Amino acid sequence: MINTPPACAGQARFVAPLAPPTQAPVPTHQGPALQPAQAANAPFTGRLAVGLCGVLLAVLLAGFNEHVTEGGLADLSGALSLGHDDATWLTALFEAFNIAAMAFAPWFAVTFSIRWLALAMLALAAASALWLPFCPNLPTLWLTRCIQGLACGSLPPLLMTVALRYLPPNIKIYGLGAYALTSTFGPNLGLPLVGYLFEGAGWHWLSWDIVPLCAAAMGAIAWGLPQDPLKLERFRQFDWLGLITGLPAICFLVIGLFEGDRLDWFRNPAITHLILAGLVLFAAFLINEWHHPVPFFRIQLLKSRNVSDALLTLTGVLVLDVATLQVPETFLEAVHHLRPIQIAPLALGLALPQLGTLVLVAAFCNLRWVDCRHVLLAGLGLQGLSYFLASWIDFDWMGGDFGPMMALQALSQPMIVIPILMLATLSLQPTDGPFISGMFNMTKGFAAAVATALLGALLRRREQYHSTMLLDHHGAVRFQLNGLADGAPGLILSRQLQPHLQARQATALFHGTVHTQATILACADILTIMVGLCGALFALNLILPQRVYPPGSAQPKPPPAQSFPAQPLPAQRRGT
Repeated sequence: MINTPPACAGQARFVAPLAPPTQAPVPTHQGPALQPAQAANAPFTGRLAVGLCGVLLAVLLAGFNEHVTEGGLADLSGALSLGHDDATWLTALFEAFNIAAMAFAPWFAVTFSIRWLALAMLALAAASALWLPFCPNLPTLWLTRCIQGLACGSLPPLLMTVALRYLPPNIKIYGLGAYALTSTFGPNLGLPLVGYLFEGAGWHWLSWDIVPLCAAAMGAIAWGLPQDPLKLERFRQFDWLGLITGLPAICFLVIGLFEGDRLDWFRNPAITHLILAGLVLFAAFLINEWHHPVPFFRIQLLKSRNVSDALLTLTGVLVLDVATLQVPETFLEAVHHLRPIQIAPLALGLALPQLGTLVLVAAFCNLRWVDCRHVLLAGLGLQGLSYFLASWIDFDWMGGDFGPMMALQALSQPMIVIPILMLATLSLQPTDGPFISGMFNMTKGFAAAVATALLGALLRRREQYHSTMLLDHHGAVRFQLNGLADGAPGLILSRQLQPHLQARQATALFHGTVHTQATILACADILTIMVGLCGALFALNLILPQRVYPPGSAQPKPPPAQSFPAQPLPAQRRGT
């Protein structure tokens, strides 16, 4: 006979949850770092905030190293006596290892701890930056850039991981806004830094600019970030096949994208082999990640509509963001022959206002009644409007004429990036943080490489098209222009000591004018294409994503479950 407590009579049987074991309160920060037992449940204190700021600074300086070297490549290659072809490999090799490191860094962050990985990569980045101006030959310079890419690419995934892990729910959106700085604010500061560093401090500082920032970030991380225990046992299930296939696949594809336009794409056997081998290896990498027990990527996350939408939208948005500054920069350099320091106010007008708009957008999206999907759609609409206004570009435009475009961009970019981050992260479990961090950052890196290759190819091909059309039109109507006064020959003749060179100089002046007009028309075409891309992303986000709510807000209550009458226990049926 089974005895049943009287209170249970006539009630459904249930099992009460066990009370959690009593834990001692987590002590405050003592010593150089938190102990392993404290790291998992570290309270959000001022010291932890300093550590998170150190990670943010580390990610920003990684972006500075990328964009400053890329923007000052002409000056840097001149100082190092490099030809154009050799200098382009400095960017291609850096980007290849930079993007590859983004894919694998989260796994090593879990294994060696975020704190130790960040400190090691910062030290490596600072040492390679100090050494770069003293490289004795070209292979050493290329190797140094590979090491810099590996170090700088390991840092961005750490910021998303620590933001999702350590920030309290009520301010987690602001952490995502801080991560958005690395996509909006940081890249737009590259061009001003190129101008001010090269003109004011010398070409060495195009490489040394990150050294003091590395020291500051290392101090903040070492003092403020909790120390997780090492998990070296994870190497027993290390994904060697994923590393062997994924690392060369990413490097091959990125190098092919960056060098493709210069080498005429698939007409060059090297580009053909790089991209073909990269695609095959990357397919093998994805298949392996699907089945591996401890993968670098959890491909199953793509089953989530929000994750798929976030990655697709991120790819398109990175193309838009690269075009936002690259098209005006190309126009001002090619048409008006401006130096980076003269274009710096335009870039600052885009970057600095985002320090305020990011906070405002994050605060707005942190309200429960605000649907981040609507904010994303509004941001895409504003971006499309900005490109439409800029598509009326002509020869008379200077930096100030791009002001309305930059104002709309400074508002719309945070309105797009923060909702994308919310869609990518808030629908997942906390344990998925390292996986989505790696996938998100590698997608961001790949999208930037695709954007650079796409815009380069578009600019070259549209410029060639318009040059052909202008020359063809001139050939068709050249006899109708004979009666018009042309001041070019007289201007050349007045400055030319040898009159027999007049025709040659006039022809050179004419072709220079055609090239200028073709470049303007090509820039207008690219901006028009960006309007169409905004429309495509707008349509995608009308149908694919599902609503997410900011963390810490009250979630909508699920419909009440259907209740059934309680059944007596078997012992009660026997009358006990």
